[in-house]
Amino acid sequence: MPKFSAGLLLYRVSRDGGVECLLVHPGGPFWVARDEHAWSIPKGEYEEGEDPYLAARREFQEEIGTPPPDGPPYDLGEVRQGSGKRVRAWAVEAGTFVLEEISSNEFELEWPPRSGQIKQFPEVDRAEWVAEPRVRALLVKGQLPLVDRLVSWLASPH
Repeated sequence: MPKFSAGLLLYRVSRDGGVECLLVHPGGPFWVARDEHAWSIPKGEYEEGEDPYLAARREFQEEIGTPPPDGPPYDLGEVRQGSGKRVRAWAVEAGTFVLEEISSNEFELEWPPRSGQIKQFPEVDRAEWVAEPRVRALLVKGQLPLVDRLVSWLASPH
């Protein structure tokens, strides 16, 4: 059975009309040296019956350490990642949101493998505003359609 995640794609439009997106880099030893197609939107799993938008807001706060802005959400729909996980996302304009030092929740992992040592790692080790062309090189491939939908929506009259 596939897992379901919900997330927020925070964006801002620069003075020259370019789009920047807030991306997060996964923490832990498996991701430390990976950048290309390793980043994600802030997201996390939610339970059946839980409101996915509220879950997306909760997961944003857990991964960034601060609540997301309250702007109106634009439903970007759902995508399927290579792992089979289904991600539902909403675009929210950053408004006055300021990204400062992040404070992510943590997870436990036996590290090094088969060592018997359990260590704690941040779920997200960094977050950055990334210009849309560069987003395409960093974001996990399964989430790229979310950026396409955001760019298309911003270009249309609404």
